[in-house]
Order: sequence, then structure tokens, then C-alpha cells
Amino acid sequence: MNQLVVVSFDHIDAARDALRSLRELEQKGQMSFEDTAIVSRDPDGTTRVTNEASGTTETAAVIGGLVGAFAAFVFPVVGIAIGAAAGAAIGASMGTGVEGTFVDEVKANLTPGRSALFLVTRSVNADALTAALRPFEGEVVQTTLAPDLEAALAEALR
Repeated sequence: MNQLVVVSFDHIDAARDALRSLRELEQKGQMSFEDTAIVSRDPDGTTRVTNEASGTTETAAVIGGLVGAFAAFVFPVVGIAIGAAAGAAIGASMGTGVEGTFVDEVKANLTPGRSALFLVTRSVNADALTAALRPFEGEVVQTTLAPDLEAALAEALR
């Protein structure tokens, strides 16, 4: 089951650095991401949202590519457009990412000079997650983790 973890950080670059640490855990097989995003608010108040290619996007692209290749074989010129449309429709129907309205809500509440990290995980080693985020100062915005795991994460970020 996918888990949602949203953490805000006291420094603008902290979310990016934390995600880098978490990607190392992913490479070691200790967690797997479905979707990730970073929201930051510059000191002048400008907000930035950085989305990474997610598992859903990758799956939709592969399926869209296969549909497009088949359609291109049958209808050469139209095949590419059909494949792209199929990939987009599949990705949208899978709906496993973070809701845009929730991202907007966090973005609106983020003060200048801070950042937030959105994680949708397929699997997570809670101890490894907590250890990876311990060097960063921040606070838990929302999670779907068990209450004791959420409390441990909140404590690690203090």
C-alpha cells in the first residue's frame, strides 16, 4: 500500500538534499517511490514546484509507447499522436500521485526560505526513512504512516 509523507524544512535546499539521501536508500532497496515533488519558496516569495518522473509516469509512457508503436504500424502518421494520448490517459487514470490542491495548500502555507518534500512511497523502511531525515530540521506536515512511526519521524526532524 502506498504511503504519503510530506515534510517541510527550515531551509530552501533541505528538501532537495533530503530527497537525494532518500534516493540513495531507494538504490539500496530500502524504499521505493511512486511519486516525489519538491516545493520551495524563495526569500522573495516566489514558489517553485519540482516534480520528478514517477513510477506512474514511467508505466504510462511505456504503455503509451507500445500503443503508439502498434498504431504507427497500422496508421503510420497518426500512431505517434495516438501513443502520446494513450500514455497521458493511462497516467491520469492511474491517479497515484499527490493531489494538486493539496500541493497548492502546502505551497500557500510555506514561508519564504523554506521547502517541502512530498513522497508517495510503494514501500518504505520507516527506520531508514527516519535516519535519512534526521540531519534536517523541519516538521511533518502530513503522513499516512502509523501514528508511532509518524511520531518518530517528527522527533527525528526536531
